[in-house]
Amino acid sequence: MSIIILDIIYLIATVTFVIGLKMLGHPETAKRGNFIAAVGMILAIIGTIFLHDFEVASINYILIGASLFVGSLIGWLIAMKVEMTKMPELVSLFNGFGGASAMLIGLVEFGNNSGDAMQTSTVIAAIIIGSITFSGSLVAFGKLNGSLNDIRLPKYNLINNILFLGLVAFGVYIVMMGGNSALLIYLLLFASLIYGLLFVFPIGGADMPVVISLLNSLTGIAAAITGILYGNMVMLVGGILVGSAGLILTFVMCDAMNRSLSNVIFGAFGGDADVAGATKGKSGGSVKKTTASDSAILLNYASKVVIVPGYGLAVAQAQHVIHELELLLTEKGVDVSYAIHPVAGRMPGHMNVLLAESNVDYDKLIEMDDINPQFPNTDVVLVVGANDVVNPAAHNDPSSPIYGMPILDVENAKHIIVNKRSMNAGYAGIQNELFFNAKTSMLFGDAKSALTELVSELKNM
Repeated sequence: MSIIILDIIYLIATVTFVIGLKMLGHPETAKRGNFIAAVGMILAIIGTIFLHDFEVASINYILIGASLFVGSLIGWLIAMKVEMTKMPELVSLFNGFGGASAMLIGLVEFGNNSGDAMQTSTVIAAIIIGSITFSGSLVAFGKLNGSLNDIRLPKYNLINNILFLGLVAFGVYIVMMGGNSALLIYLLLFASLIYGLLFVFPIGGADMPVVISLLNSLTGIAAAITGILYGNMVMLVGGILVGSAGLILTFVMCDAMNRSLSNVIFGAFGGDADVAGATKGKSGGSVKKTTASDSAILLNYASKVVIVPGYGLAVAQAQHVIHELELLLTEKGVDVSYAIHPVAGRMPGHMNVLLAESNVDYDKLIEMDDINPQFPNTDVVLVVGANDVVNPAAHNDPSSPIYGMPILDVENAKHIIVNKRSMNAGYAGIQNELFFNAKTSMLFGDAKSALTELVSELKNM
């Protein structure tokens, strides 16, 4: 009877995963969808602990309960305290934990290995994918918080490819040997962890949204493998959903950058342009500075304004101020909207989440393909903290590493105001031609301070 009840619980949990994932596709339903999926996961966990057909000593129930409580408490505290700018780092860290779980499960189940080739293959796959995800996610975490720079060994592509093929061959060898050697398993674990490091080390910061999606997909695949290992359908379905969603998002991000996944992995964006403190563009143009007062006048008399948010907006925690600016302009009869580039920020959907936090109307968030035709009829574009996603070099400079990448065509607007703290390069490490455009005025300063001053000036008009 308990097995039947458990199967029903698993079915309910699976349905909640599908419904939750569907609802995550729209900001208005995302919070509710996340809650529904979480409830399904809690049901699955409770059902597995109390209704699964195995004997568990009472001390194990205590350990399981304590582990669940401590883990949930730590996760809740981290999620509640994390700043929006740190959200991509948190996602990477949680991805790493998921991979580590699959890795540890593989190691534990290796000790219970009966010598069956299918079981051994599943254990090997869990260890390899889980280890790569774990170490790779830690490197991504370090890159996102600025503690790690790009590291490229000589012939790193060749080294990585040889190591990857070696891992596959080594795994096949262990399966053929019956998977009875603990030494071989730990060697495989160590080699997989090293490959995860080398896999992410050379990938440039501009490619982090793609890397995060890919690592998220690997976490799902690892979870699906552990589902196969235990014959647990809810783990299998949940892993498949996460893995497939991550892969789809990865390819969407690649399309948004006009690059293949192999190009992201094996040919990261450069960083050769030394633009820190630059005042001259390639065309010989110069930077034109502006003030909050002059910018406010321009915005006040505009009919249509488009705001382009970027990572600098998140760093300054200025999402609430920019919403106040938007409401103020709307009250003055100005048509205001936000232009959202698919890879703006440090993770997919970063700007959508950031603006949703300040209760910006979702209908005002317009995707790149829909907003680009509107720029020629836009009076003022206000770029706040964005860089590479508005760089005309993607259209104009065949030698640029971002050449061919779809961008927001803000250069076609009548007037452009760019708010940045300095002339430093963006995450791709290249000079932005937009800053030297005759229609561009640079409003230097922290986004929160600059926008607050803009709001103050507009209120006095």
